[in-house]
Amino acid sequence: MQTTPLNRRTLFCRVATAAMTLPIAKSAVALDDERDEVAPTKFQLGCMTLPYAAFPLQRALESIAGAGYRHVAWGTSHRETDGGEKVPVMPTDASPQKASELAKRCRDLELNPVMMFSTVYPEAPNAMEVLTQRIKQAEAAGISQVLTFGHTKGGNRALWVKRFQQLGPIARDNNVLLVVKQHGGSTGTGRACAQIIREVNDEGVKVNYDAGNVMDYLNVDPIPDIKTCADVVHSFCLKDHRNWPKDEDCGPGFGEIDHYKLLHPVAFTGRTIPLCCENIFAPNLPRPSKPEGIDRLAKQVRQYMEVVIAGTHRRAVGVGGE
Repeated sequence: MQTTPLNRRTLFCRVATAAMTLPIAKSAVALDDERDEVAPTKFQLGCMTLPYAAFPLQRALESIAGAGYRHVAWGTSHRETDGGEKVPVMPTDASPQKASELAKRCRDLELNPVMMFSTVYPEAPNAMEVLTQRIKQAEAAGISQVLTFGHTKGGNRALWVKRFQQLGPIARDNNVLLVVKQHGGSTGTGRACAQIIREVNDEGVKVNYDAGNVMDYLNVDPIPDIKTCADVVHSFCLKDHRNWPKDEDCGPGFGEIDHYKLLHPVAFTGRTIPLCCENIFAPNLPRPSKPEGIDRLAKQVRQYMEVVIAGTHRRAVGVGGE
């Protein structure tokens, strides 16, 4: 029998023919699954008004917009006059209309409000009333998340679970997430907060991650900790921390926390995750006494985090290089 010489062309044809017999449909499904698994997270990088608490709220909003942020989180209070009393950003009993009006002030500056403080502990006697009102305020303002946390000595876990199970449906009905962050004590780690949220088992209640607090209050490394709760993390309060030359919180990029490693577990969730800078100050230095000094730090932190976000997305899919 005559045989065809096995030259380069013949070998190529045989390989190509064999490849055509592979289960193409199965390969396509596998590729689709792989794409689903690596859907990039939409990080909303914003700044809280909190670093500007010593100055009027309007100055804070203008500064945050001027520093290049496109998202903002409402802090707790601001000093509206020189030497005057601090005024709540949004009183707990304010009408939803008031929240809507403040949101318009933000959007007039091209700032999208994404988070607001609840200003109440979940176990407080008036927590249900305040948190319900905060959810309604957030809905009116188009704010996606209301932030709460416990006392630094811990909280009543059973009461938290009961109340969050009641608040979850209210939050969902208003298209708002109630998020819980670490604040020392028995709820000082992401693992502890996640255990509560999993017991609550409601899509209206999730975890906010505050790496600075985890390191500050309990001296726990946040990098392994976030891996225990990444599946339920839906936002971040961004602050860094240093244990040397002295023990203090600081702005992202100024401390000992590796933000590439911090964001990596949530870099491809397919979710929208606000990253709200709570502390932007430099360690071992006095805080600026004038808003212009804070402005410079706000811009520096934004630039740092933008680089981290871009680098995290590239590294996560293994296309980093020279």
